[in-house]
Amino acid sequence: MTNSYRIAVIGGDGTGPEVVREGCKVLQAAAATYGFTLEMTDFDFGGERYLRTSEVLPGSAADELRQFDAIYLGAIGHPEVKPGILEKGILLRLRFELDQYINLRPVRLYPGVETPLKNKTPEHIDYVVIRENSGGIYTGTGGVSMKGTAHEVAIQGMVYNRFQVERCLRYAFEYTRKFGKKARGKGDANTLGLVGKTNVLTYVFDLWERAFHEIGQQDFPDVKREYYHVDATCMWMVKSPEWFDVLVTANMFGDIITDLGAETQGGMGIAAGGNINPQGVSMFEPIGGSAPKYTSKNVINPLAAICAGAMMLETLGEVDAARAVEEAVKTVTGTRIKSLAAGKMGFTTSQVGDMVAGLV
Repeated sequence: MTNSYRIAVIGGDGTGPEVVREGCKVLQAAAATYGFTLEMTDFDFGGERYLRTSEVLPGSAADELRQFDAIYLGAIGHPEVKPGILEKGILLRLRFELDQYINLRPVRLYPGVETPLKNKTPEHIDYVVIRENSGGIYTGTGGVSMKGTAHEVAIQGMVYNRFQVERCLRYAFEYTRKFGKKARGKGDANTLGLVGKTNVLTYVFDLWERAFHEIGQQDFPDVKREYYHVDATCMWMVKSPEWFDVLVTANMFGDIITDLGAETQGGMGIAAGGNINPQGVSMFEPIGGSAPKYTSKNVINPLAAICAGAMMLETLGEVDAARAVEEAVKTVTGTRIKSLAAGKMGFTTSQVGDMVAGLV
């Protein structure tokens, strides 16, 4: 029986619809080659809808999106809408209402892509960061008193419970067992590294570290466990990224180190991510912004969106198709395009999409 998947497509703002269009082209090519079907449904959530209706998301949006197998997003951010309105009203709202408690960010340098790290090649930069996506210091716990006075006090709390920590860690262990370097034939162990700050944040990361070792020892003895302080991790990401396999960390640290990782892999033109609910609907997107100045010029680089599509296929279980898309992207970066920068690729947006689709 042929597998069939329903995909909600949110092109969003700026160049988002353009890059998602090319991503959908590649996804459909992969589906045809690997024997599954994709039913795409478009949603107009974004700045234009907000300007037209004064509504960021309809109240039924989350329930509608729960009926799909995955969400494929282009970009959110409109020059005529105050920063924060769309991001909070669409991205954060969906993340929390759909309980997308994992942020998955591969950090991989592809052939032909420049990295700011001296003497580092694709063999050196090839790891994944798993970021807890629903708790910690970003959830708004805290407050301010005596604001505007010399005695003003501001408090922002990093709060985690065992449930949040454990479900993130279990996902990370399972992911490492399935997609770690040994599993991919690139090393002799599948290694999960916990990134924290146990010497200073002694309450929260004591919880993380205890749960990490308890779960690993009891249920994942085949996965090698390591611990890294977050500041040391940042140094090693620059100096020796080849040391890493899969990293797992809390919300704020994950936010920081994934942006560092994206820069080492060539920047936002190639970085992709997924907001994952392993038991529900997940959302996949390129990490770069909406780039409104390039809208409708057919010059924006679609490869990050295409890589996000490959992540979506992997998460849906179509691993062979996902690998084929990634290999096609590697061929294009290594032998076809001149640059990842908009207008400097040597090809149009649609031509790059055609090239990748033709290689799948």
